[in-house]
Amino acid sequence: MTISTGTTGTDWAAWQESWDRQQEWYMPDREERFRIMLDMVEALVGTAPRVLDLACGTGTITSRLLSRFPEATSTGVDLDPALLAIARGTFEGDGRVSFVTADLKDPDWTTGLPYDSYDAVLTATALHWLHSEPLAALYGRVAGLVRDGGVFMNADHMIDESTPRINAAERAQRHAGMERARRDGALDWAEWWQLAAKDPVLAEPTARRFEIYGEHADGDMPSAAWHARVLREKGFGEARAVWCSPSDTLLLALR
Repeated sequence: MTISTGTTGTDWAAWQESWDRQQEWYMPDREERFRIMLDMVEALVGTAPRVLDLACGTGTITSRLLSRFPEATSTGVDLDPALLAIARGTFEGDGRVSFVTADLKDPDWTTGLPYDSYDAVLTATALHWLHSEPLAALYGRVAGLVRDGGVFMNADHMIDESTPRINAAERAQRHAGMERARRDGALDWAEWWQLAAKDPVLAEPTARRFEIYGEHADGDMPSAAWHARVLREKGFGEARAVWCSPSDTLLLALR
């Protein structure tokens, strides 16, 4: 795959599209979880919410949020300089969107946000990088950002270790599907980053990204029950799954 940079600059839409396709290789039902996420935003906080796109990456959630709710506003926060470059390029000139560079493991990361509170804090396929202890601490800080009656939603890998045979069967079937997609030309995560490293605009932020993170390494990936329990302990009144697949869950917590 080649993404050109013409006379008008980098084709940010093409980079967004390529990121989406790469992510869908791992999660064919990715758009379904975003649809349910936005359904619950509408149900609980309306159609003009102030949203924090947590660990926003390229702005995937923000893009779908604004497409569905044009009166919404979004603050994207992330540490990855390459993905933030794509996000900033994509939304340049859109007054509804702002971005903040911050490390979510830093206890003071919230001080850089433009608002003290949000109607909704949304995140997807990002927090599984954190181990349980820093994730629980992050949930406490998130609870302090969500207004009363507001929501937090996390769509991510949540593994139920009490069902090892079910987990193994699902994993085998999912990987078989991924192999079929690979034969049809799908890019995996490593190949996508190799392309970014060769791009004249993204090469430098990609190099910095790997200096920050190193190679990909998952955290503990606790169960949905663990997430719900910890979110209630950190100050949310209700918390439960509102969507799930055999391997992933969309967990909603209501302040």
